[in-house]
Amino acid sequence: MNRIGFWLVSLLVALAVASSLFFVVNERQYGVVYQLSEIRRVVKEPGLHLKWLPSPFQTVDYLDNRLLTLESNSTEPSLTAEKQWVVIDWYVRWRIADPEAYIRNVGRSEQDGAAQLSRVVRSAFQEEVNRRTVRQLLSEQRQELMDAVLKQVSQSVGGATRTQESADGQSVSTVVGSWGIEIADVRITRVDYSKDITESVFNRMKAERAREAERLRSEGLAEGERIRANAERQATKTRADAYKEAQETRAVGDSAATRTFADAFGKDPEFAQFYRSLQAYRNSLGQPGDVMVLNPAESEFFKAMRTDGAGAK
Repeated sequence: MNRIGFWLVSLLVALAVASSLFFVVNERQYGVVYQLSEIRRVVKEPGLHLKWLPSPFQTVDYLDNRLLTLESNSTEPSLTAEKQWVVIDWYVRWRIADPEAYIRNVGRSEQDGAAQLSRVVRSAFQEEVNRRTVRQLLSEQRQELMDAVLKQVSQSVGGATRTQESADGQSVSTVVGSWGIEIADVRITRVDYSKDITESVFNRMKAERAREAERLRSEGLAEGERIRANAERQATKTRADAYKEAQETRAVGDSAATRTFADAFGKDPEFAQFYRSLQAYRNSLGQPGDVMVLNPAESEFFKAMRTDGAGAK
């Protein structure tokens, strides 16, 4: 039993040691074999691979071989040629082309390269922005700025430009530096004033809009007063014309009525006198508070009452 146990344990140890000698590299990675923290070899082909010593004598680390994107994470403003503070957002497309050079000069992870490359790109952008105005940053010269930054970054990493042909037949310039990285592109995503300048510009625009609004309100009030005055003038004129026309119509009617009464009364003067007396009685008698001091026997006012019929006693 002791022999069987010994052989089982030995077999398990052998299997563990043998399994630690194999490692898998997928198509998105580089496999870097270390021996006592020293690079022994770099595996670029995907698949199952073998190392000569088990862990911890030989270890395997992995680096990403895909195209990586580094975006700006700093809001530090840059000074333009016209002494204006602007904030620029950018991104860089890069990949690890030479893992050994990258590990020796940069670090053992993608984050190490991103941190160092970010400082270089930010410095290059600040230097190029200092040579240009805001108008140039927003015009067609933006492409010239990005090309200049790409060239300066390539010089900073100590590399050289390599031109390749893309799938659509266009030439693409990339940079392979002593850092072991390949820079594919540098782009600007946003150019904006710094916060202090933005607030100043906003306050100035707000004041201008307020002045414009006040001017429009004043013009509106003046136009409203003019319209109201014109309407009042037209209303007064309309009322005057209507009153004039009414008076003229009333005068024509009174004239016709007077003529009709004259014609009628001319045919029978006694009846006319009697009718006028009745109208006088209706308008004078029976009103509350009226007092009349007359002699009914002698007054001409009550003559119609003293007669029988149309003049008979």
